[in-house]
Amino acid sequence: MIDRRTILGAAMALPMAKATAAQAPAPSGPETLTPWPPREHFRLWPGKAPGAQAKLPTYAPSMNGRPGMRELWLRGVSDPVVGVFRPARPNGTAVLSIPGGGYGFVSIENEGIDVAKALNPAGITVFALAYRLPGEGWTDQQDVPLQDAQRAMRLIRANAARYGIDPAKLGACGFSAGGHLAGSLTVAHDDRVYPPIDAADRQSARPAFTGLVYPVTNIGAINRGGAGQPDGPMTVYRRYDIPARVTAQTPPVFLAHSVDDPVCPVDQSLDMLAACRRAKVPVEAHLFEQGGHGYGALHAPIDSPQRAWTDLFIRWIGQRK
Repeated sequence: MIDRRTILGAAMALPMAKATAAQAPAPSGPETLTPWPPREHFRLWPGKAPGAQAKLPTYAPSMNGRPGMRELWLRGVSDPVVGVFRPARPNGTAVLSIPGGGYGFVSIENEGIDVAKALNPAGITVFALAYRLPGEGWTDQQDVPLQDAQRAMRLIRANAARYGIDPAKLGACGFSAGGHLAGSLTVAHDDRVYPPIDAADRQSARPAFTGLVYPVTNIGAINRGGAGQPDGPMTVYRRYDIPARVTAQTPPVFLAHSVDDPVCPVDQSLDMLAACRRAKVPVEAHLFEQGGHGYGALHAPIDSPQRAWTDLFIRWIGQRK
């Protein structure tokens, strides 16, 4: 299980993420990296990504975690890509999987590649997003992850026939800080955070449904609860306060969270649940007594209740019309 307490304590302040690489556990030594990107993938931007400076971040993939549960993390993403994971028997439904990492790294294996392993058998096509990190030297850094998430949704929809999916059945699922990004995509899919580039940008970035797994939903609330953490600009906090932006037009939401989560308090999901209920947005929530944080799709013990969230999510998706 990934402990992101220090990362979320400092990196989630908006403008999001100062240098967090030093705060994350260092790799233990040379080892074989999990392959990324997969054979089938696509770039988000035809040239340099929006807000690129003269000096781009240095790409730095690494294996992290305890023995037996090592996983690939990405830092220094300057050319964001989406990995495509096709099921043997596609049913037309697709999910953009958005990994977490406190906006200080991208947990692409645990919350991207492994999500595909869990959802593909149900016929769901999975697109795993390796997005840029806001603290790595971009202009308008607070909008950088949302730029990538919006662009990914639009490109997937523009090429739906190629991927054998129904563009009306494209949802999102995010974890931890990736849950914050998936939530931002859900309530801010129409926010203009980059100038249109091509015909794909005429597509909607709105998810048909959204899964939020141990998500951050209000960075300001987490930051104010952290001792000694500076306040971010309140206008930015408000833009990215997801429960506050839920309306009757918000897509259906699925929530999964452990009550004992020491990194993202369960209140973050409870606030989202309450907001959806107030707006009469279809919502389903699963709260597990134990489980902590960062178990992704496959890292929870096989017999633990929280391991069941993927099956619950698949069934919930099946109820969408």
